[in-house]
Amino acid sequence: MKSPVHRCRDVEHGRGQGRAGPRANCQQAEQRIPISKDVITSSAASAMWFIRDACGIVCAVITWLLVLYADFVVLFVMLVPSKNLTYSIVNGTLFNILAFLALASHLRAMCTDPGAVPKGNATKEYIESLQLKPGQVVYKCPKCCSIKPDRAHHCSVCKRCIRKMDHHCPWVNNCVGENNQKYFVLFTMYIALVSLHSLVMVVFHFLYCFEDDWTKCSSFSPPATVILLILLCFEGLLFLIFTSVMFGTQVHSICTDETGIERLKGETGRWGNLPYWEAMQAAFGGPLSLAWCSPFAQLSCKRPPGHVPVPQGTIIEEDVIEIPLN
Repeated sequence: MKSPVHRCRDVEHGRGQGRAGPRANCQQAEQRIPISKDVITSSAASAMWFIRDACGIVCAVITWLLVLYADFVVLFVMLVPSKNLTYSIVNGTLFNILAFLALASHLRAMCTDPGAVPKGNATKEYIESLQLKPGQVVYKCPKCCSIKPDRAHHCSVCKRCIRKMDHHCPWVNNCVGENNQKYFVLFTMYIALVSLHSLVMVVFHFLYCFEDDWTKCSSFSPPATVILLILLCFEGLLFLIFTSVMFGTQVHSICTDETGIERLKGETGRWGNLPYWEAMQAAFGGPLSLAWCSPFAQLSCKRPPGHVPVPQGTIIEEDVIEIPLN
């Protein structure tokens, strides 16, 4: 991941172009000053990231229950009663691997810090430590009292500013941001594959049961079998469409280096977007490899250690902080 940069603009540019005087000669083009990633790491680096939001927790639990329901129907309604042992082993193994990867990706997306900016770092001491040039300004978030880096937006659910925030997803009970977008993309991809696989097996099972005796093609009664298969078919079709759309949207956002919020607010193209292949490598953590498809790459739900404590001090009241001109 690239080191975040702080939003720094010329004071005169931020205040308009109608002012005249000796300071007018100090105008400079908009620039970005790199800040060490260690500096903006939260001081609670050893804490696991988890959002205590009732709606998000309920949606996350429902997600797991739906996957477990699909696994139950696939195994005990369709595969275990099957007379073809090879068919049952191959499809059962494939389905459970995909389901496991989907749940692992969901857990990583939910428990990974999406790129939260530390609260309360809008202090005079911290701003001085940034060593900004005269004639520049930094912007403070009035809600979490933090200095906002470039491409950071405040999430009202997480109650934090999130770097490269795309959106807040209740299904993973977390924001999708700079650090966990890969896991969200993998989650949508594996759920789409699980849904497609289950739909194919439901079709084949219905055809098999129509040709054979319904009492012999399932361990359950015919009415129960039909109900369970119809519910699975409805669930698979619904989530196949939903997650396929989300997967395509996320991949498009990564390739264009534009988040969903930036697109909605018309902020695209203001920071020099990366080429699509560089953006993909940045989002998935390196050159193309099998690690792109693994939710266990960089296996840690904790924030990276080695942080530098944010300087303490009194929060500055202004939302726009000027760096005095010499």
